[in-house]
Amino acid sequence: MLDETLAELYGVSTKAFNQAVRRNRERFPEDFMFKLTRGEKAEVVANCDHLKKLKFSPVFPFAFTEHGAIMAANVLNSKAAVQVSVQVVRAFIRLRQMLASNAELAGKLSDLEHKYDAQFRVVFDAIRQLMTPPAPQRKQIGFAKTTKK
Repeated sequence: MLDETLAELYGVSTKAFNQAVRRNRERFPEDFMFKLTRGEKAEVVANCDHLKKLKFSPVFPFAFTEHGAIMAANVLNSKAAVQVSVQVVRAFIRLRQMLASNAELAGKLSDLEHKYDAQFRVVFDAIRQLMTPPAPQRKQIGFAKTTKK
C-alpha cells in the first residue's frame, strides 16, 4: 500500500504519516517499506485510477508491505491507527486459534487411526483428504490436442 492510502486509512495527513515513519526509520527495514522508482510510480499511476493525481507529483511515494502497514499503525497516535493495530492483533490471534484447532483435530484423527484397524482406513483417508486444501488448477495454454477417429 502507498503512504497516501495508509495515511487516509489511519486518519492522518500524508505529511504527518511520512514524518512519523521518518522519525522511526529503524522500525521500517527494506522488507517493510521502500520508495517507488520513477518506473514503478508510472506503472502504479497507469494501473490505479484513484492515484491519477500522483502522476504530476514530483515526490516518489513510499510503498509498504503488510508488515510495514502494521508497524506504521504502531508508530502513529491517531484513534484509527490504534483501532487498526488492535484489529490486526485480533486477526493473528484468531489465525493462531484456527491453526491450533486444525492441529488438535489431526492429532485426534491420528489417535483414532491407531485405535481402530484397517476397516476404517478408507474413512480416515477421506477425512485427511478433506483436511488438506486442494492444489490450484492451472489453466492449459494453447490448443487442446484432438485425436482422429
